[in-house]
Amino acid sequence: SEEEEEDDSDDDEEEEESQEPSRERQEALLKKLKKKLPEIEKEVGLNGLKGSYDAISIFPFSLECYNLKSKEIFFIKVQSQPHLPKTARSNTPPELALISGCSIKKAQKIISLRPFNTWKDFYKDNGLSIDLVHGCKVVLKERQVVRDLMGRCEKIAQKMTKDVTQVIEAGMGSIKQPKVLNSNFKLQPYQLIGLKWLILLHQHNLSGILADEMGLGKTIQAISFLAHLYEKGIKGPHLITVPSSTLDNWVRELGLWCPSLKVLIYYGSVEDRRYLRQDILSGLVEFNIIVSTYNLTIGNDYDRSLFRKLRLKYAVFDEGHMLKNMNSLRYRHLMAINAEHRLLLTGTPLQNNLLELMSLLNFIMPSMFSSSTSQISKMFSTRSSEEESRFHKDRIAQAKLIMKPFILRRVKSQVLKWLPPKVENIEMCPMSDAQQNLYEKLFKRLKKAPNRDKRELCNVMMQLRKMANHPLLHRQYYTSDKLAAMSKAMLKEPTHFDADPALIQEDMEVMSDFELHNLCKQYSSISSFQLEKELLLDTGKFALLTKILTMLKEKGDRVVLFSQFTMMLDIVEILLKHLDHQFVRLDGSTPMAERIGLIDKYNTNPEIFVFLLSTRAGGQGINLASANTVILHDIDCNPFNDKQAEDRCHRMGQTRTVQVIKLISRDSIEACMLRVGQEKLKLEQDMTTDGGECQHTTSIKPTGHN
Repeated sequence: SEEEEEDDSDDDEEEEESQEPSRERQEALLKKLKKKLPEIEKEVGLNGLKGSYDAISIFPFSLECYNLKSKEIFFIKVQSQPHLPKTARSNTPPELALISGCSIKKAQKIISLRPFNTWKDFYKDNGLSIDLVHGCKVVLKERQVVRDLMGRCEKIAQKMTKDVTQVIEAGMGSIKQPKVLNSNFKLQPYQLIGLKWLILLHQHNLSGILADEMGLGKTIQAISFLAHLYEKGIKGPHLITVPSSTLDNWVRELGLWCPSLKVLIYYGSVEDRRYLRQDILSGLVEFNIIVSTYNLTIGNDYDRSLFRKLRLKYAVFDEGHMLKNMNSLRYRHLMAINAEHRLLLTGTPLQNNLLELMSLLNFIMPSMFSSSTSQISKMFSTRSSEEESRFHKDRIAQAKLIMKPFILRRVKSQVLKWLPPKVENIEMCPMSDAQQNLYEKLFKRLKKAPNRDKRELCNVMMQLRKMANHPLLHRQYYTSDKLAAMSKAMLKEPTHFDADPALIQEDMEVMSDFELHNLCKQYSSISSFQLEKELLLDTGKFALLTKILTMLKEKGDRVVLFSQFTMMLDIVEILLKHLDHQFVRLDGSTPMAERIGLIDKYNTNPEIFVFLLSTRAGGQGINLASANTVILHDIDCNPFNDKQAEDRCHRMGQTRTVQVIKLISRDSIEACMLRVGQEKLKLEQDMTTDGGECQHTTSIKPTGHN
């Protein structure tokens, strides 16, 4: 600004007298700086300044000097000396590039030109803008906001740590489960500790995240806590928001463990929910707890209005990792729920991403963080893991330490010593000859296709995944000539006698081979066009799956089989019927009212050999410990979704070793997905554990047809 330039005029005149500052001038400047250290530290939040530094380390990358008149921070550096600490001397382009408008190229230029004798030398005749200086100020202010928040959290952490230590020293005898709980059920010792931890949070007027590994009974601990509040006279209302697939399970567990709690299910059509809202707001229905799904809690304006009007005591969010993005619409809508306290339940470990950590912390303690969400979002939205500065890495470690009192996480290997292990086998399946040829043709076509054609295919990766699993997920066998003949034959049907064959063929051309096969089964006029069973079963995975299922059945094992694709499950059904294996199935289209019945049917009837599930609908929140083998017919892009699916069997109540079998088509995109997924899991283990979390072993088997 003009004012800043005027303030610096005297200094500039002095600098013009000598392009090379004398040693006397440097010493005079250092004396001024040292006198100003307390004032500077207070203004920009410097920490740990000690010793006789020749430069003030504001950033880890030593873009430092402080204008004593305008109190502006400039990219000016006194000639560095060997005795400066390493953190003040080391400079890297990615660290400089964290400033808005500073590219890697500009950062490299700044480093090559340093030190600058005056701040005008920074931008004079070298293509650098004074805006970078102001960007530097913005970053400093954002960091100061975060430092302040960290300090507040640390004070809370100290109080919580003291109370937790007292509980541990008092021993398990001091922790009792609420009397209002069903006396036929007993909490495990680690669940009692989880209950006590929740009680301590409540006593300190804090919210928290219960992050026990999947299968350790987070649902039961949350119900026990609500029962404790009921005993203490805090009878609600509470809200429990869950994924659709776990709604029935929550309602059942509430009824089993604490019948005294009156539960209202907020579910149904738009009209049903309208009547429910009227009853709730007018007090015509008694309840302590409302259980609903994420989709319906924020379903429309009227649903959202209800939960803003209700004065809730606790809002519990199952699968809380769904709230890790503070910029999402779901996050903002759920933040508007009017609750005194919030409890997140998540079995998915927190990742090496400080913005996600802070998003969760902001959600459970909005009074502390909500005013600073924009600064938090800007501060920790890094470009990539390679470009994270030491500041970010230090803050990740610091944030995890600070969040410890607000997050409780136990893993099965720590608390369930008796739980049988989980063994993972990766079966590399060669594709069938026909499937291999079709895959290679598709790959070459996608590789050679111009960009516009690739966009028409929508998702290249998805097309390759489908072919790697089953050729019938594409249209290969039903050629255009066949479709023309079928569309004419369809005119014999009473429902299509006056239809246009060209339009019928147009509809058929967007269908897969398997969909067309099912269409042929539906209409007698085209039934002769059905595919032969050999084509339906002609995949490398089915050849291996046939052998695996036969072997498992002979041993008396039971199987839970997951797939990403519901159409793939349709084809697997054909294989199971062909092999005469009994099965049940649950996917996203299964009505909510039927889901818990299917789970009970499988768990109580050992004659049912296989449970078919779609990974997204059945991969979380349900208990299938009666099975001891998990087969992942096709893996998810997110390995944590597969881990959740595996833990439907590897959980409390399991008495046998759990075998996880992943079917991977060899030399296909699935092999690439597997490698990427393993790297993600390795990163998670390195960042969130001390190395003792994994209890399973892995082996890879290249498998052939013979």
